[in-house]
Amino acid sequence: MTDKNETTPKAAATNEEAAPPEIETVPALPPETETPEEGAPSEEVSTLQEQLSTAQAQAQEYLDGWQRARAEFANYKRRVERDREQMQQDAVARVVIRYLPIVDDLERALQNRPQEGEGAAWAEGIELVYRKLLAALEADGVKPMQALGEHFDPSLHEAVMQEPSDEYESGQIIEVLQPGYWIGERVLRPALVKVAA
Repeated sequence: MTDKNETTPKAAATNEEAAPPEIETVPALPPETETPEEGAPSEEVSTLQEQLSTAQAQAQEYLDGWQRARAEFANYKRRVERDREQMQQDAVARVVIRYLPIVDDLERALQNRPQEGEGAAWAEGIELVYRKLLAALEADGVKPMQALGEHFDPSLHEAVMQEPSDEYESGQIIEVLQPGYWIGERVLRPALVKVAA
């Protein structure tokens, strides 16, 4: 006896095949309309954009300030280095200016040096001392000024005499009475000169 409700495995298989599969339904999306809840993110975005632009402006301000400070520091370093070099040059100038009369005396002695005898050997020794002194001055940045034949410049030369000359044109230096000296790019001592009238 078979129960009517009982189905054979074969019949069950055919029933499953015949029944359509169940489809999962997804609720329909409501049409896109702006509600107060959706307006909040828009306000939040605009607030964030304002904060971002404020932060960017502040960052640019800090960057500009940093770049200005960096440039000012570089200028400060250059100024300090220049001032240090100037102070060093001034210190050397204060010492060297005292030795220039000695150099002048040695030059005058060498202009009147004896050519023969014992005096000649002595003059060679004086010339050696003179050359060593000039080398020491040059090591400190001191150089003699070339003035003979140049046009008179009151910032470089001090005119002691004026004399007519056929050889030189007016305003040219015809004789150097005392040489001038440079220290670096500055005049340490102006040259005492005779100028053509």
